Amino acid sequence: QNSCFGTFFGVKVLNKTELTLLNLGESLDNLANLDPRGYGVCKVLYKASRDLIGKPLCLNFADKIIANLRAGDAVFILTGFVLHPYGEAETDGAIGSVLLANALKKGVGADCVIVCPEEAESGITALNEKLSADAKIVVFTKDKIKASDDSDTLIGKFNPKAVIAVECPGADENGRYHNARGVDVTALQAVSDVLFDKLKAGGILNFAIGDLGNEIGMSAVADCLENQIPVIPAKTITDNILTATVSDWGCYSVIAMLSFMLNNAELMHDGATQKEIMNVACNNGLIDMNGGHIPAIDGLGEEITSTIVQLMKELVISTVNHSDKCDYWFEKMTEENHYA
Repeated sequence: QNSCFGTFFGVKVLNKTELTLLNLGESLDNLANLDPRGYGVCKVLYKASRDLIGKPLCLNFADKIIANLRAGDAVFILTGFVLHPYGEAETDGAIGSVLLANALKKGVGADCVIVCPEEAESGITALNEKLSADAKIVVFTKDKIKASDDSDTLIGKFNPKAVIAVECPGADENGRYHNARGVDVTALQAVSDVLFDKLKAGGILNFAIGDLGNEIGMSAVADCLENQIPVIPAKTITDNILTATVSDWGCYSVIAMLSFMLNNAELMHDGATQKEIMNVACNNGLIDMNGGHIPAIDGLGEEITSTIVQLMKELVISTVNHSDKCDYWFEKMTEENHYA
C-alpha cells in the first residue's frame, strides 16, 4: 500500500484529498500542542519538529505506519519514565502507548510489544487488559552491560518492522539519564535507548514522541534543545519525531489521524473512555508527574485530557461528514493555490 499523500507538499496545487489530509493534520497537531500551562515549551518544540518533518507531525506518522506495516508485523513500543523521588512510573507514555498499540492492532493488524521498566508493568498490563489491546508486555533491563545482549534477544525473537518510543527516557552524551529539571535519575531508568539505537542502526522504521527533550529521539531537534529549551537532552535521534504538550496527547493525534485515513471511526476512543483508562492507570501503580495516584497526566487532569480526546474524535467525524458538502470551497481553495 503506497503512501496516500506521497510528495504533494511543495507542489503548486493540492487536490481535495491532499488538502483534507493537510488541514486535518494541522488541526490535530494544534490540539496536541495546546498550551494550558502557558510556558511555551510545546510551541517552541513543535516549530522545530515541524520545520524538520515538513508536514503535520501526526500525518507523517500515520502515513508511514499505513505505508509500511502489514498484518502480523511486530512493532516495538518503548515507554515508561520512572519518576524521582517516588520510584514509580508515570502515567504519561504508558497510557498513550497502550492506546496506540490498540489502534495499530485494530487498524493495520500489527502485533505490538510494549517494552517498559518493571515499575510500569502492572499499570500497562491493566490498561492492556482494559482495552483488549492484545499487546505483549516485556520488562527491559536497567543494566547497561546486559542491555545489548537483551536487545539482540528481543530483536531475534520478534523481528520488529518498526519501533516507537513514547515518553521514554534517553541518555545524554555521557550516558546519564535526567528528569525535566536536570536531576540525574540514571539508577531508576530502563536503558531502552540501547534497543532503540540498535533498531535504528539496522534500518528499522522508527518514531519518537516526546514533550521536552530528555526523551529518546529528541536530538532530532538538537539545535532547538541546545539554544531554546533548558533541558539536558537525550542524545538519540529519530527519523520521525512528534512533539506535543503531553506525549500522550501526541499519541492521540496519531490515533485520530489513523482513524481518518483508514476510515475506521472505532480506532479513536472518546472522552469517556479516556477518563476510564486514566482511572485504571492510577489504580494500578502509575502516578502523575506530581507523585499522586490520581487520574492525571503531566499534572493535567481528566477534564482537559478527555476534552482534547473528544475534540480530536469529533474533528475526524466532522471532516468525514463534510467531505461531500464543501466541494465548492474545496474547488476554490485548490484552484487558487492558497496552499502552494
